[in-house]
Amino acid sequence: MSERRVRVRFAPSPTGPLHIGGVRTALFNYLFAKKHGGDFLLRIEDTDQGRYVPGAEDYIQEALEWCGMKVDEGPKQGGPFAPYRQSERKELYRQYADQLLASGNAYYAFDSPEELDQARATAEEKGETFTYNAMSRCRMKNSLSLSEDDCNILLASSIHYAIRFKMPDNLDVTEVDLIRGSVTFNTSSLDDKVLFKSDGMPTYHLANVVDDHLMEISHVIRGEEWLPSMPLHVLLYRAFGWEDTMPRFTHLPLILKPVGKGKLSKRDGDKMGFPVFPLLWKDPETGDTSRGYREDGFFPDAFINMLALLGWNPGTEQEIFSMKELCEAFSLERVGHSGARFDPEKTKWYNHQYFIKKSDQELGELLLPFLKEKGITAEPAMATKVCGMVKERCNFVSEIWDQSYFLFEAPTTYDEKIVVKRWKDDVPSIMNEIAVFFETVEQWNAPEIKEPFSELVTAKGWNFGIVMNSLRLCLVGGSFGPDIFEICDLIGQAETISRIKKAIAAIKG
Repeated sequence: MSERRVRVRFAPSPTGPLHIGGVRTALFNYLFAKKHGGDFLLRIEDTDQGRYVPGAEDYIQEALEWCGMKVDEGPKQGGPFAPYRQSERKELYRQYADQLLASGNAYYAFDSPEELDQARATAEEKGETFTYNAMSRCRMKNSLSLSEDDCNILLASSIHYAIRFKMPDNLDVTEVDLIRGSVTFNTSSLDDKVLFKSDGMPTYHLANVVDDHLMEISHVIRGEEWLPSMPLHVLLYRAFGWEDTMPRFTHLPLILKPVGKGKLSKRDGDKMGFPVFPLLWKDPETGDTSRGYREDGFFPDAFINMLALLGWNPGTEQEIFSMKELCEAFSLERVGHSGARFDPEKTKWYNHQYFIKKSDQELGELLLPFLKEKGITAEPAMATKVCGMVKERCNFVSEIWDQSYFLFEAPTTYDEKIVVKRWKDDVPSIMNEIAVFFETVEQWNAPEIKEPFSELVTAKGWNFGIVMNSLRLCLVGGSFGPDIFEICDLIGQAETISRIKKAIAAIKG
């Protein structure tokens, strides 16, 4: 590690919701920066205005905040290298494009879309693939093939043009990737990428390199899909004379779909029933919605914990990490080379670990809004007790209701299979006696109920299993639920007796 201050950036395009692959890229940047006491920047790369989606930038900002990744410099936070939106920086890119033109590292290209299509069609007829490069550029309409006068005439007209990088021919470009090691590309396989368009907007490649240099970015940590762009970016740094301050490159492995081949997509989530976005997204054009981890009930720290170990290995058996622990333990050297397979069930497991660690009171506070939506008013103390009784069997706050609804509402139906199996001829009279007994209990709490109840069952010679299962049927409508005496304690003496009498009248054995 050099003495240069660590500065990293997460640079998404606001073209839609932020995929969890993008969130993981942001997270690894964030962890690396904080591990080394550096800065985490957010830069919005919105040079492709045709793909801009309203609301996407706000979504990105909100997602990072929910995940607990504090941005040091960005569009909202400001900073010494503002603005942090590329559309607000477009005036400065032209001067760098002109610098490349002047040094002979770039050239004007005047080919129309129709002419490019024709070139591709001609190549296809020969069984070839058209590439705009050293082999073809002199056959195309550009400042390398045209006279200076013709070029100036075209520039003075309203014809659209592009500024392309002049890729060297048959040059090996070698650079070190901090995960993959030394990587070599030969420029013969690369095309002359467009750097600047006549609409005044740069492409990703030019704006990315210029901004990383001007913002003093020390490390570029991005997805594997950008690895083929590395030789162009290295050559741009060389062309500008910035090689000494060029950032170190790291390309993260893909997040793979749970089954089959390929990277994780929204279609995989829709098919298998899990979200692939951190937050709920509503498409501003179609109104279609896509699920989010936040709205599905995941805790942000569980979500982050899961993502961190999706491609990174701490080198120990530890699986549960706080954000602080992740920052301390993270290293790029322990990021895997190959793709990491996403496991939806493991994601639920992580949420369960954080769920059961929360206090009953905290879970109770989270449960109250769910109850209110169902028209149920409950005291905070009861909600707290309910969570303590059932949380071990839940992954999400929403599941508490599924495990405890009978504590808030008396059953209106009774499981027919349990009725047939447990509700024998003598059960109604036994339940009547138990109701009478419950009326005599003075201290209504689980221990004070359990001991004399057990003595009553023994003294009467009743079958304990039949009694307990029948009583549970009366109170919850089936054979499920936590400890029966805890249920009695929680719903109260009057409600317990009322449910027994109601069941006796309703169940026909």
